[in-house]
Amino acid sequence: MAVTKTFHYNSIDSTGRKSKGTVEAANESAAMHMLKQRGEVPLELTAAGQGLNMDLKIPGLGNRTKLKDLAVFARQFATMTSSGMSLLRSLSILEEQTSAPALKTAVGEVRTDVAGGVSLSSAMGKHDKQFPRLMVAMIRAGEAGGMIDRALEQVADSLEKDAALRGKIKSALTYPAIVLSFTFILIAGVLIFIVPIFEAMFKSLGGELPGITQFLVDTSHNMWWIGPLFLIVTIGGSTVFRRRLRQSQDLRLRYDQFKLKMPVFGVLFRKLAMSRFSRNLGLLLNVGVPVMQALSVVGETTGNEVINAAMKDVQAAVREGQPMSSALRHHKIFPEMVTQMIEVGEESGQISQMLDKVADFYDREVDSAAESLTASIEPIMVLVMGAVVGGMVICLYLPMFTIYQNIQSN
Repeated sequence: MAVTKTFHYNSIDSTGRKSKGTVEAANESAAMHMLKQRGEVPLELTAAGQGLNMDLKIPGLGNRTKLKDLAVFARQFATMTSSGMSLLRSLSILEEQTSAPALKTAVGEVRTDVAGGVSLSSAMGKHDKQFPRLMVAMIRAGEAGGMIDRALEQVADSLEKDAALRGKIKSALTYPAIVLSFTFILIAGVLIFIVPIFEAMFKSLGGELPGITQFLVDTSHNMWWIGPLFLIVTIGGSTVFRRRLRQSQDLRLRYDQFKLKMPVFGVLFRKLAMSRFSRNLGLLLNVGVPVMQALSVVGETTGNEVINAAMKDVQAAVREGQPMSSALRHHKIFPEMVTQMIEVGEESGQISQMLDKVADFYDREVDSAAESLTASIEPIMVLVMGAVVGGMVICLYLPMFTIYQNIQSN
C-alpha cells in the first residue's frame, strides 16, 4: 500500500477565488495534479510539518536576495535552458557559481526538490524571500504551457529592467542623501568645536547672550548625550517603522499614499508604480496566466499598496463581467492614457502587447523624471545647507552687536 503525505495548499481557481486546505497524496507532484484536476492553480504547496524544519535548518535565509543577484541568476538560468540544458544540470551549475549565500542555499534546495520530482515553480515557491511571487507565477505558467525557457527569458528581462530602474532611482537619491549627511556632520562639528571657542570669547568680553545663541551653547554642552540619543532614536525609529510597515497592510497603504502625494518625489514614485504594474501584468498575461490570477499576483508585486488595493476592486469588477479598463478608471492612480491603452488592447485582443508599450513609455518617463529630480534637487539642497550653516553663523555673531553696544556705553 502506497504511503501518502499530507500537504497544505493555497490555490486560486479560474474565477480568481482563493482557497486553502489540505490534500493527501504520495508526493508533491501528485498533490499538484489532484488540485489541477479540481480546476485550481496551486500558489503554495507545503508538506505538513515541513515549514518549521525549514526555518530551523536554514537560519541564513532571513535576508532577501538582492535584485541584481536575482537578475543575473535568472538570465543565466534562461540562457542554459534555452540552449537545451536540463533543469537539474542548470540548477547544479547555478548553485556552484552563485555568490550570494542565501540564494546559493535556496538554489541547492530547489535542485534537490526538482530531483525528487517536485516541479520547478513549487520548489522555488518554498523560498519566497529569494524568488519573488511574480517569478514563481510566470514559471508555473510556463510549465503548464510547455514553454518554461520562454518564461525564464521573460523573467530575466523583467528583473533586469526592474534592476535598471531601481539603479536610476538610487542615483537620483544619492546626491540629497550625501548632502544631508554632510550637513549633519557639519552641524555636529560646529557645535562640538566652534561654539566652545565663541563661548570662551563671549565670557571674557562679558554681556548677556541672546536666547538663540544661548540655545546653541547649551546644545554644545550636551552634545555628549544628544548625539548618541539622536543616532539611537533615528536608527531605532527607522527599524521599528520598517518592521511595522511589513506587518501592517493599513500602514503600508497610508505610507504609499503619502509617497504618491510628495511634492517632488511623488511624480517619480507614481511613474515607477505604473511601469511595474504594466510590465508585470503584461508579462503574466503573455505567458498564459489567467486574468484573475494575474491581477492577484500583480497587485502584490508592484511594491505599492495603493495598486494592490485597486487590484482587489478590479478583480471583483472583472469577476462580475466588467472590462478591466472600465474598472481601472475608478482609481485615480491610473492615468487616462493607461486605461485607454488597455481598452484598445481588450478590443483588439492584444492586451499584453499594449501593456508592454505602456511599460516602455513609463520606463522612459522614469528616466526623464529621475534626471529632472537630480537637476532640481541640487540647488534646493545647496540652499538648505547654506541656510543651516548661515543661520548658525548669524547666531554666533549676534552677541557681537550687544558687546559692541556695551563697549560704546562704557
